[in-house]
Amino acid sequence: MTETHRPIRMPAMYLPHGGGPSFFMTGERKQRYQDTENFLRSVRSTLPATPKAILLVTAHWETAVPSFTGGQAPELIYDYYGFPPETYALQYPAPGLPKLATQAAHLLQQAGYPAQVDAQYGWDHGVFIPLKVMFPEADVPVVAMSLHHSLDPALHCQLGQALQALRDDGVLVLGSGMSFHNLRHFSEGGPASQAFHHWLDVALDGNWAHRTQHLSHWAQAPGGRASHPREEHLIPLMVASGAGSDARAKKMWSGMVGPTHLAGWMFE
Repeated sequence: MTETHRPIRMPAMYLPHGGGPSFFMTGERKQRYQDTENFLRSVRSTLPATPKAILLVTAHWETAVPSFTGGQAPELIYDYYGFPPETYALQYPAPGLPKLATQAAHLLQQAGYPAQVDAQYGWDHGVFIPLKVMFPEADVPVVAMSLHHSLDPALHCQLGQALQALRDDGVLVLGSGMSFHNLRHFSEGGPASQAFHHWLDVALDGNWAHRTQHLSHWAQAPGGRASHPREEHLIPLMVASGAGSDARAKKMWSGMVGPTHLAGWMFE
């Protein structure tokens, strides 16, 4: 009788995806994000095994109904502007996984949330840029998930909770955003980002209910709105936290882009 081995449980993570295609440029722009790139390159070595698949929640896709990419080979969406021509030739040929997209949508529906699979939508730079750094061999299947256009933090914590079971199937849940995203004030965002990251450390240092309660009120946090005039780059954190257990979050990395603080967290 053949012994059946269950997949190893994967964590959920919230990671910075950088500034456009900066990781794949040269000069000052690349240097500015070098520490972030180094962190992303180290992520695979922190995992308990190679993931069966990756479900990535991207800050750059908002829909009226939570959606999952269902193509076998989604096209890349070069949704950044004013960068060198070679950055529009980047490729990331990882396979899609329609079966996972259908499974994830079904889990949301079972929990009472509308959800759908979009077989035509591609992967924006919040998907392929960090994955090209983290998994350069493109050897792990990927499904991207949209944000609900309400950007409701409590809702996204609940969506993450509904997807938690995927982790037991060897699926790595990634929230791809930026813990500071005020482009107009990036070069002088130090004080606001420092205050907000201190608050985030406290907010994430607790069980699921503690995290959800705090994250639901992020806009009242010190430095919150100054760090996120619009919160689409923060909301993937809510999904990652929601997909986590009652264990406290683990801070994986804290770094700087100029004077501005960024960080990434893991949820077991």
